[in-house]
Amino acid sequence: MKQGNPNRILAIDLARGVAVSLMILSHGIKGLLSFEQFPQWGLVPIHLITKFSSTVFFMTFGLSLAVAFAPATENTEFWPQKRNKLLLRGLTILFWYKVLTVIEMSHLHNPREIFDALIYRDFPSYAEILGFYALALLWFPFLLPVWQRSSRLMKALWPLGFGILSLGISRYVDFGGSQQIKALLVEDSNFYTWGQISRAPLVFLGMFLGSFLINNYSNFRRRFKLSGILAGIAALLFTTFMIIYNQELYSTFEALALNEGKHPPELAFLLFSLSGAFGIFAITFFIGDKGAKWLAPFTLIGKDTLSAFIFHLTVLFIFYRYLFDLWLKVSYPEAMALTILLMGMTALWIKFKVWRKQYEEHQVPSGRHAHPRNLKPRELSAN
Repeated sequence: MKQGNPNRILAIDLARGVAVSLMILSHGIKGLLSFEQFPQWGLVPIHLITKFSSTVFFMTFGLSLAVAFAPATENTEFWPQKRNKLLLRGLTILFWYKVLTVIEMSHLHNPREIFDALIYRDFPSYAEILGFYALALLWFPFLLPVWQRSSRLMKALWPLGFGILSLGISRYVDFGGSQQIKALLVEDSNFYTWGQISRAPLVFLGMFLGSFLINNYSNFRRRFKLSGILAGIAALLFTTFMIIYNQELYSTFEALALNEGKHPPELAFLLFSLSGAFGIFAITFFIGDKGAKWLAPFTLIGKDTLSAFIFHLTVLFIFYRYLFDLWLKVSYPEAMALTILLMGMTALWIKFKVWRKQYEEHQVPSGRHAHPRNLKPRELSAN
């Protein structure tokens, strides 16, 4: 949906903005320090809660597809235009993913390693989620019409179906010995990347949630009920996590904070990250558009996540690391302060872009209020 769309669901933007902010928190501190420099309270709870962000990202991707694009598939004349818009968006993100790969890796990697990442022999770390989005936008649009025509029960089974498909592929397909292809599809422990099929269940879960949100968001009682259900699911998932890992709880928290079990996703990571994601959605849906406006900086970041990624990774790697030479040379509190500053600068940058766009639109003459000298010859002749 466009930024000026009055029907935009701001709660989705807020949830996405929270996810981006958690990711900036992770990137900012880890981009300046090694894990060995983290104090215990830096790992648990601060770095631990950033593990919610990726799951929220995948689910908000599905939410956006279900709310903004899936209904358009019912109009056979209008849908090709919307589908092509998604495909173009995917190519745009793919371009910036490669640019940010170079920016990220130029500090500590040689040209050969950078080239390998550009041609999918290897993968970056910080920019990698953009790689998932870029490829996903090149195939998800072709599934949207089928998903939209599915019954409510069938939509609920899509996440399960792709989950089973992912497990089957990862166990029984060897991809001709190509670990990179396996990593792109179902993930591999040797590469830090998000699998298209292994993370698809989270996207479809978000789409299923979005199909409810379309009809219930404007009604507070229904939205309150939906928020309560999501909070209950979050509590159930977290309780399950606590029961399973109770005997080694703190060591499990530390392992999660250190990204263990993230690629490919293991049970502990899935339970913990999903519980946090459902909790975030429960809160953002409950407070609705009014709450999203109160938390405007996060909502603003969530409206333009690509700009947020480009800005924060550029500042982190070009300014913080290269120009200011801060890599491994600051304390944890200093890294935290710089990261909070980075969040604020990211929000201000997006605010500036919005202001500039509004200013340019205001400057464009239209209709009978336009001054003749500002009009093109064709417009003059028309008048």
